[in-house]
Amino acid sequence: MAPAGCIQINENLWEIPRSYKQGMQVPVRIYASKRLLDSMDASVFEQATNVATLPGIVGYSYCMPDGHSGYGFPIGGTAAFDTETGVISPGGIGFDINCGMRLVATSLSWEEVQPQLRQLVDRLFLRIPAGVGGKGFLKLSQNEFRTLSETGMKWCLKKGYAVQEDLNRTEENGCIKEADASKVSEKAVERGYKQIGTLGSGNHYLEIQVARPENVFDRKLAAAYGIDRPNQVVLMFHCGSRGFGHQIATDYLQGFLRVMQPKYGMPVRDRELACAPFQSEEGQDYFKAMNCAINMSFVNRQVILHRIREVFSEVFGKDPMELGLHQIYDVTHNTAKVERHPYEGKQRHLLVHRKGATRAFAPGMRGIPKEYREAGQPVIIGGSMETGSYLLAGVQSGQQSFFTTAHGSGRTMGRRQAKKQFRGQDLEKRLQDRGIYIRSVSYAGLAEEAGAAYKDIDEVVRTTAAAGLSRPVVKLVPVGNIKG
Repeated sequence: MAPAGCIQINENLWEIPRSYKQGMQVPVRIYASKRLLDSMDASVFEQATNVATLPGIVGYSYCMPDGHSGYGFPIGGTAAFDTETGVISPGGIGFDINCGMRLVATSLSWEEVQPQLRQLVDRLFLRIPAGVGGKGFLKLSQNEFRTLSETGMKWCLKKGYAVQEDLNRTEENGCIKEADASKVSEKAVERGYKQIGTLGSGNHYLEIQVARPENVFDRKLAAAYGIDRPNQVVLMFHCGSRGFGHQIATDYLQGFLRVMQPKYGMPVRDRELACAPFQSEEGQDYFKAMNCAINMSFVNRQVILHRIREVFSEVFGKDPMELGLHQIYDVTHNTAKVERHPYEGKQRHLLVHRKGATRAFAPGMRGIPKEYREAGQPVIIGGSMETGSYLLAGVQSGQQSFFTTAHGSGRTMGRRQAKKQFRGQDLEKRLQDRGIYIRSVSYAGLAEEAGAAYKDIDEVVRTTAAAGLSRPVVKLVPVGNIKG
C-alpha cells in the first residue's frame, strides 16, 4: 500500500513528493497500475525515498512496474546522477552485476522441435552447469580471467566462442571499456574464474520458448528482430556475474562505509546505500571494478550461447547457422553507466543506475545495432516459468525515465515464503501437465520460482506500455526450462 501523501499523476504513474521525507533531493515516481501499486510492500517506498536523498540525483527516484524490495535500491529502481556532483552506489546496482537477459532466434518451428524437446533440455542441462557453486568447462588461469574481464566478448571472438554478429547485437557490443582488473580483489577473482558458462541459482534460467502467432502484437517489429514465422522457437536465458560480481559489490560496500562520513562528510542514512562521490578515487575504483563484472557477465552468457549452439547442432545434425541460431539481443540490468541524456534543456552526461531495470533506447538513438536503428532497442522482460516472457521495443516517450523500463515480472513473495507455500515436486508435475518440460538442480530451488511468487507479467507489460516506457512486440511461451 502506498504511503500517505502519494499523489496519482495518471492511471499508471504515482508520485511521492520531496516533502515526504527530510533530505529528499527529488520526488519519487512509481510506474504502476493501482493493483501493482497495492502489491508493493512498504519497504519499496522506504527504499525509493531513501534513494531520493542521495547527493547529485537528478529528475526523480524511479520505480518500475515490477518493483519490489531489494538491497539499498528497490529492485526495479532507477536513478540518474550528475557525473560531477553525484555519487555511485553498489546498492543501486546490485550484487549480481549485469544480471542480464539474452534472446536467441532459431529457424525451427515448434512442430520440428517438439519431438526433440526432452533430448534438447536434458543435454542443455548437462552442458550448462546450474545451481550454487556450479563450475564451467573452461579451464582458465586467473590472469586470463582478469584479461577477459577487461575485454569482454572480444575475448570470446578471439577464442572462437562468438561470431561478430553476437557482439554487434549485445548492449555496448559486449564490452564496457572503462574496466580495470587491477581494481578487483584476489578474492573476487578466486570466486569467479571457474564460473564462466554457468547459470547460477535463484531466478536464473535457460528456457526454450515459442512465439505463437496469436502472441505477436507487432509483426513488422517482430520481423525486424528476427521473429518472422509461425510457432517459431527461440531461446531465452537469464544470468549474471556470479560470485565475481557479488564479491566486488561486497568489497566496495564495506570500503564506502569507511569513508562516507569521515572523508566526504556524507551522512549514512542507510548502510545499504553506502556510496562515494563518482569522481572520487573510491568511486572511480568501484566503477572500474564493476565494469569488469559487467564484461565477465557478457562472456558468461556468450559461452552459454556457444554451448546451446553445440547442443542444437548435435541433436539436429546441422550447423548452428543452418538452424538459424542468431542472437536477437543481449540486454543488461544491474549496472551503472555513463550516458548522455537531455535534461533541463541541454544534453548532460549522467550516471544512470539501473537496479533490476532495463535500458530501452528509442529508434534512432546511438548505441542500438544498426539493423535495429529504425525499430528501437530490443527489450527482454522475463516472466515466471509458468507464464511466459516478452520481447518489447524502446520508444521515444521513454525519455521520461532516462530510457529505462521494467526487467521482469517482479516478486510478490520472498523465497523462504515460497518454499513454505509450494512444493517443487507439485510444480514440476503441473508444468509437465501443461507441456513444459523442466530440469532443475533441486526441488527447493524450483519451489522458490513458482509462478504465484511473481506479479502478473501481462499486467506488468500492459502498465509498461501504457506508461510509455516500452512497446510490446511478442509474448514468448515456455515449453522447456532449466533452473538453477
